[in-house]
Amino acid sequence: MKKLSGLLAILFLLTSCGSVPLTGRRQILLVSDTELVSASLTQYNDFMKTASLSTDKTKTATVERVGNRISAATESYLKQNGLANELANFQWEFKLVKDNQVNAFCMPGGKIVVFEGLLPLIASDDELAVVIGHEIAHAIAKHSNERMSQALLAQYGSAIVDEALSTRTAAVKTLGNTVFGLGAQLGVMLPYSRTQEYEADYLGMILMTLAGYNPESTISFWKKMSAGGSGSGSDFLSTHPSDDKRIAELQKRLPEMAKYKN
Repeated sequence: MKKLSGLLAILFLLTSCGSVPLTGRRQILLVSDTELVSASLTQYNDFMKTASLSTDKTKTATVERVGNRISAATESYLKQNGLANELANFQWEFKLVKDNQVNAFCMPGGKIVVFEGLLPLIASDDELAVVIGHEIAHAIAKHSNERMSQALLAQYGSAIVDEALSTRTAAVKTLGNTVFGLGAQLGVMLPYSRTQEYEADYLGMILMTLAGYNPESTISFWKKMSAGGSGSGSDFLSTHPSDDKRIAELQKRLPEMAKYKN
């Protein structure tokens, strides 16, 4: 019986593998997109109830314009390449929040929040596209699902495979604070892995390029962030580590962006 259970667990894990669009990296996804979006949407809505939206109409419009342009280019590219099913649970939203945090985050399903404290470090729409492209990339690559799946395996092991779907859904809700971080950390997302961060850098660069923004702006933006941003450290740096290796990787990717330019 134990052997059968073990075989079923292995089979489940094998059938739960997915791959990241454009990079092709294989990943374990134990949670359905519907479950994950539902769990994250609850936290997002709770956060937005306590957050103060920016009263700066010009800056708000800029965030929405850049966000809509990149999300539209992303959808167009995925549809043209037979990946329209990846968009089934996305409902894009771009919010500018009145807060001095140097931060931004994206929830599964395309809910993106930019904090006003980040804007003084952004010199152009192209640099804003770096931030929003990076966050959209996390969503498209299903990094939250991957992190949730890792958390489920770490806490429940193979037992989670044998549990009913309803039980797994309850586990997803329980682990929501750990995975999304919004509940206890006031909008500061917990760090993604280095692999996921580099992947979001690369995908984000592609997505902003598809939208017609200058990919070279990734270098100028991350150099500013690496230098310390506002000088007192930033929450964006705590969840999006920036260093010389990261910038070097971006520079190495730049020539490749030529094939994504319209």
